[in-house]
Amino acid sequence: MSFVRTAALGCPPEPALSEVERRSPALDKEKNVSDLHSTVSTVVAGRYSANAARIRELAAPLTNAQFWQGPFAFGNSFGHLVLHLTGNLNYYIGAQIAKTGYVRDRPREFNDPSPPSKDEALKRFDDAVEMVLKTTRAQSPENWSTEYSGVGTDAKTRLDIMVICAAHMQHHIGQMIYLNYEWERQVQSRPR
Repeated sequence: MSFVRTAALGCPPEPALSEVERRSPALDKEKNVSDLHSTVSTVVAGRYSANAARIRELAAPLTNAQFWQGPFAFGNSFGHLVLHLTGNLNYYIGAQIAKTGYVRDRPREFNDPSPPSKDEALKRFDDAVEMVLKTTRAQSPENWSTEYSGVGTDAKTRLDIMVICAAHMQHHIGQMIYLNYEWERQVQSRPR
């Protein structure tokens, strides 16, 4: 309403709009994009941090031998899953987004004849997660939708591969939980 109409109706006049208020639809859009970017970055980084913490928690009670030898005659050991996740993050996010120059040797992740110690494998994993967190924080709002390609994935954008890799970690965390349950069962069922 204009001042004339509000005064005629006995209403107080509307306050004049400031320059900022006149531009508010654009500012709201910018703020929403900024809020969304902040939310995406926070959620993605939080998921990787939580996944890494869970893997560390699951690895803690395992001896070096248990870490590298599975409790079954089939399947992967906990340690080889850690190597696999490390390679996965270093390739899909490190080499493809952060441009680290990492060259992946995927078969070796599962059958390294002389794997590193448990502590060294976990340190390499922690380094890979830290690189992912740094890369996540470095993304601008436009970067999330940047076209993505990598060998062995159908991810179309950077956000897509970040979500896929986080889900991949969750999948292997499930396997790690199962390995730990079996190790615990075997230890408890041994004669004392």
